[in-house]
Amino acid sequence: MNDNPQMRRIQFRAWHRGTREADYTVGGFFDRYHATWNEEETAWFERLMEEQDADIMGWAMGTIPVPDEWQGPMMDRFLKLDFVKVV
Repeated sequence: MNDNPQMRRIQFRAWHRGTREADYTVGGFFDRYHATWNEEETAWFERLMEEQDADIMGWAMGTIPVPDEWQGPMMDRFLKLDFVKVV
């Protein structure tokens, strides 16, 4: 478990989105990448978590376009979905 209180709070929020699909997507992204994030990337992720699950999932599945404000390296990494475990 992470000893950083901020990261523990973010992790909890990432894994408690309201839908299982969003939990696995947002939480999985956090688990896979958070250890490498700097302050700016962490802030980006915290802002992402303020978005609606339907929008985040639509972006991830490519059913709705990603708004310009979210474009960039973090979203590129998120859209790879290489952190979602398929069982």
